[in-house]
Order: sequence, then C-alpha cells, then structure tokens
Amino acid sequence: MAEEQRDPNTIYVGKKPVMNYVLACLTQVQNGNGAVTVKARGMAISRAVDVAQIITKRFATDITVKRISINTEQVKSMVTGGMSNVSSIEIVLQK
Repeated sequence: MAEEQRDPNTIYVGKKPVMNYVLACLTQVQNGNGAVTVKARGMAISRAVDVAQIITKRFATDITVKRISINTEQVKSMVTGGMSNVSSIEIVLQK
C-alpha cells in the first residue's frame, strides 16, 4: 500500500488546540508560500473553520479565504470494518 505524498502547504487539522494550527499556517505564509490549505474531516471541521477565522480576522488581515470545498469521503470503520461516510472541508487561504 503506497502512502500518498503530503503537500507541505497543507495543514491537516485534528485534535490539537486551535492555536497550534494557526501558528502552523502563519509559519507557512511567513516562509513565502502564497497560499496555505487547511483540511479537516468529521468532528475537526469546526476547528478548521476556527483556524481560518482567527487567521483572517485577528492575526493576518491581509490573508483572505480564496476557496472553500466540502466533500464526503468513504472511510473504512476500524470498529465494524464496514464503510462509513465522513464529511470533509478544505479551506484555501491566500495572501
């Protein structure tokens, strides 16, 4: 099973505190990347939206939301072994 290559300009939001992801995004922008993508699935979607709002409203007002994509992904359940649908979001922030 080949592991897919992760884009260095993409921040995957999980269970860590929101400010960890805000700092990661701001670091990417400071390193000269014109755009950074915030991705999340399931329960972390609200945290990803918080990250985007904190960056655009409080820390870097010159950064704007370029695009928001929502999707549903099929994920194999670790418990039952069956397939289940999980919502996902992708927020592209651009300077």
